[in-house]
Amino acid sequence: MDKRDRFAVNLRRARQAASISQEELADRCELHRTEISLLERGGREPRLGTMVKLATALGTTPETLCEGIGWSPQARKFKIDAPPSN
Repeated sequence: MDKRDRFAVNLRRARQAASISQEELADRCELHRTEISLLERGGREPRLGTMVKLATALGTTPETLCEGIGWSPQARKFKIDAPPSN
């Protein structure tokens, strides 16, 4: 799992917890529904502005959407924790 995949899991969970569709989230963020789909499948890494829009629309924080994603300076690579199982 890489950082895009972990973000995708976090985003999908937050959207489902808010009980809204991808289309509704897209409308709230002024994004296209296909952008939400790409983000939820790990096909695209969000820009900072997009991450802030998503978090605000979902009533959460960018930190929550990035949960489990860290940086290891010694290894010079991202450290990705497995998401909790349902």
